[in-house]
Amino acid sequence: MSEISQNLELPSHESAIALAGIAEENLKFLSRHTGANLVLRGQELRIYGQEKQVERAVKIVRSLQPYWQEAKSISRPDLMTALQALDTGRMEEYQDLQNLTLARTRRGELIRAKTFRQKQYIKAIETHDVTFCIGPAGTGKTFLAAVLAVKALLNDECERLILTRPAVEAGEKLGFLPGDLQEKVNPFLRPLYDALYEFIDPQKIPDLMERGKIEVAPLAYMRGRTLTNAFVIVDEAQNTTPAQLKMVLTRLGFGSKMVVTGDITQTDLPRHQDSGLVVARNILKSVEGIAFCQFSQADVVRHPLVQRIVEAYEKFEK
Repeated sequence: MSEISQNLELPSHESAIALAGIAEENLKFLSRHTGANLVLRGQELRIYGQEKQVERAVKIVRSLQPYWQEAKSISRPDLMTALQALDTGRMEEYQDLQNLTLARTRRGELIRAKTFRQKQYIKAIETHDVTFCIGPAGTGKTFLAAVLAVKALLNDECERLILTRPAVEAGEKLGFLPGDLQEKVNPFLRPLYDALYEFIDPQKIPDLMERGKIEVAPLAYMRGRTLTNAFVIVDEAQNTTPAQLKMVLTRLGFGSKMVVTGDITQTDLPRHQDSGLVVARNILKSVEGIAFCQFSQADVVRHPLVQRIVEAYEKFEK
């Protein structure tokens, strides 16, 4: 069978870089998954190989046009989602996904869902009062919840934003950390602060916290309270005991939403202790009004190496 070739002229040098990726990693990925050869010369992309391979590669590249045309970086999840959409006849849905913009960071970067599961997660949060999201590191569980929470706060859809997680050590003891209790737990809450800083000027956050608009606290601080008109994010829930997670779930008051996130493969509890997240999934999976979302290594949106690390661990642990 003879080879065919097709050339695509990209609109700018920047768009060519966006499509190719760092060290042309995106082109190498597409070549591995389509069988076609993709060679970039300046702004011209040459795709050659067997007819079906070339057709497949061209369709994928064209489906990514909304990104590379605007010189937006293209990530591994973008490529995998485009492939999945082509293979499952969901190209229309993929176009909708590309047009879904959640928010813009303080630096002007657009925040959007990168995978179909992320889109389902966002929809679940928007349509349910309690949403659980379980999946590996780097899948955007906490970050996307924080984006929606900040949007709700800034649009006056809730009165306060509460971010909480259990202060469970991952190889360190709290007692060895310097400072008072708040200073001791701050390292555990750092990822939640990082998400806030993407959207709110760090200088304004202390004022918002002082006024009770934003609260970042360890899980123990939730006991005995009723959380009304609030957007609550419970992070690292795999490190809660069943009693702790039940306690925080039953704090939910009127006009509130709660998102519970965690990775059940990274539990820092003692070996004999059941994870509250695992227990809650078994007990609440059929309860009306509660959504469960499951991410996999295909949804990892950090450095491509993170995805390979997660995949390697998943294979080892099977």
